[in-house]
Amino acid sequence: MEAIFIYILKTSGLITLFYLAYYFLLRKETFFNSNRWFLLSGLITSIVLPLVVYTKIVWVAPVRTNFTLPINNNVIQTIPVEQSWFDTHLNLCLVLLYVSIISILLLKFAFDFYSLKRVIKGQTIQNQSDFKFVDVSENIAPFSFFSYIVYNSSLYNSTELENILEHEKIHSEQNHTTDVLISRIFCIVFWFNPIVWLYKKAIMQNLEFIADVEALKKIADKKAYQYTLLKITTHENCVAITNHFYQSLIKKRIVMLNKNQSKKKNYLKYALILPALGAFVFLFQVKVIAQEKEQKEVKEDIIVNTKSDPKNVFVYKIKKNTTDKELDEIVQKLKTNHEVIIAFSDITRNSTNELTGIRVDIKRKNGKSQIMQTSGNEAIKPFGVVIIKNEDGTESINLQTGKDIHQPVTMSESSEEDESYNTNEDFPIPPTPPTPPDTPEFPEGPMPVANIDMSKMPKPPVHPKDINDAKAMQKFNKEMAEFNKKMEAFKPNMSAYEKEVEAVMAKREAIYEKEMAKFDIEMKEFDLEMKQFDLDMKKFNVEMAKFDKDMRKFQKESKSK
Repeated sequence: MEAIFIYILKTSGLITLFYLAYYFLLRKETFFNSNRWFLLSGLITSIVLPLVVYTKIVWVAPVRTNFTLPINNNVIQTIPVEQSWFDTHLNLCLVLLYVSIISILLLKFAFDFYSLKRVIKGQTIQNQSDFKFVDVSENIAPFSFFSYIVYNSSLYNSTELENILEHEKIHSEQNHTTDVLISRIFCIVFWFNPIVWLYKKAIMQNLEFIADVEALKKIADKKAYQYTLLKITTHENCVAITNHFYQSLIKKRIVMLNKNQSKKKNYLKYALILPALGAFVFLFQVKVIAQEKEQKEVKEDIIVNTKSDPKNVFVYKIKKNTTDKELDEIVQKLKTNHEVIIAFSDITRNSTNELTGIRVDIKRKNGKSQIMQTSGNEAIKPFGVVIIKNEDGTESINLQTGKDIHQPVTMSESSEEDESYNTNEDFPIPPTPPTPPDTPEFPEGPMPVANIDMSKMPKPPVHPKDINDAKAMQKFNKEMAEFNKKMEAFKPNMSAYEKEVEAVMAKREAIYEKEMAKFDIEMKEFDLEMKQFDLDMKKFNVEMAKFDKDMRKFQKESKSK
């Protein structure tokens, strides 16, 4: 269960990473088709990459554990804590909450399909090439769903209807409905992540940019197309799982239509996501496995193999069935007889009261210390605290495991072997990758205020349900003529507004070009730093190989003693 939660969190994190890269680097570029594939690949990568795990095996000696860390002199005792019902069943509660909300969203998804089917059912379908045109009588926004293109022809004149159909054909030809459905499924599965909903909005908005640009290649009158955009915004009814003609904000779409094409060198921005993905794999997808070298079967009891006089060797054994009382006795004996402070903590036991995990901290009065910790689901292997009285009166002490316990390492100041190998000091430190420069954003600010009051825009008349009603049709045609006259009043204001927008955008383009020139210089410096980083990484790999070789040599020498 915990592995599933971790997978979901990693996937959500990667989705957030791709969205932030799109928002800060690519959102204002005119590479709309490239942005489409970037956003889709972000979703696919987010669910695949957490499943890719790089396993690194570190060979360790089975006989010796020697880590030098500062410890607390006090004995840590484990105190059982009474847990509430909620704490005990927390995972179950989280699963129920997660599944419940997914079920609700799936029901909403199914209802949207039903709404779509209800709109199309019973309508006359005209097959033309690869498209299926459905002309309905409802006051609904034009939309496409795979090869279906649904619209109400009575609400638009011939030019407007042509613009709308060209737009929707692009959605249908390029299978934009697939993008919408994929983003919707991700919203259902990762409903708890607000970035996923913003990701879906970014996908659908970019699809509208694609359809607008491609449609204008087949439409001669650019201004007429923009007037159509304004008119379509008056609709309120739509079907949730389809591509809507007015899905994006009208202001953004008009701005993107009038924006100059982005420079090809800006394609380099797509590559900036690669270091972040590499860092994700390096930090979260490397599984280090400590594996002991093969050895003969370890017996239950610990045998001391030393040339010292057995009378001068003291072994305090800890086995899987050692009780808490016996552990306390060992603490007292070591303190009284040898002036050694030892603490047992993080003690865990299984259902048969066998030790499955324990941490041992040892500290002498001269400041030398050792730590050994083990944990897992199975009972621990036996180990012992071995103390040897030397001829000069000093005592050697060590934590050791295995069938044959070799001569322990002294914890006195003169212990050269203990000083010569310290994992914290000798382990090579990997180089830090350089930080890429911040990509300049296109200058933002208030756009010119159009002399258009959208609230006063006349609404188109409703088409009569009965087309055979001559009186109703005559009234509708009269109202449509008046509506077209009123719409003409908006055209002069739109032309002036377009000129103001173009002037503002030209100034911002000039500022943006200067920032991009500075960014190009910083990127060249970053490339040089990356080359140096690659050299440092090669040096680090050489040091790691040497470290692994020294580690194996150290383990071999320790085993032969």
